[in-house]
Amino acid sequence: VQLAESGGGLVQPGGSLRLACVGSGLSLSYYAVGWFRQAPGKEREGVSCINNGDNSTYYRDSVKGRFFVSMDNAENTVYLQMNSLKPEDTATYYCATDKLPMSIRAVKNQAGEALNSEDFGSWGQGTQVTVSS
Repeated sequence: VQLAESGGGLVQPGGSLRLACVGSGLSLSYYAVGWFRQAPGKEREGVSCINNGDNSTYYRDSVKGRFFVSMDNAENTVYLQMNSLKPEDTATYYCATDKLPMSIRAVKNQAGEALNSEDFGSWGQGTQVTVSS
């Protein structure tokens, strides 16, 4: 599976962006897909996840109510709608497919468990999001 992110850019605080993660080589409907971000000098952190097994989702606390993840199976694409963007959202955003069974991810999502990047493989190349006035 190969993933390609797009949709990043420069946006003012309070603005919105929609990131897309397009899969090729295999249907993303067979996976949970996670979004991660990494700012310069900081560790990669899990942002959101959608599990196609049960449509469960996960959001890190700092983006709850502002970011929304969805999947379009017909387009083999996972989206991350980002609203009310803040300067601290500035980072390179990556998507990745989950290596765990969807049944396990469902339990983790429902428990609100933070994403572990080691549980994910087939990373995209990333897309830069810069929030600045």
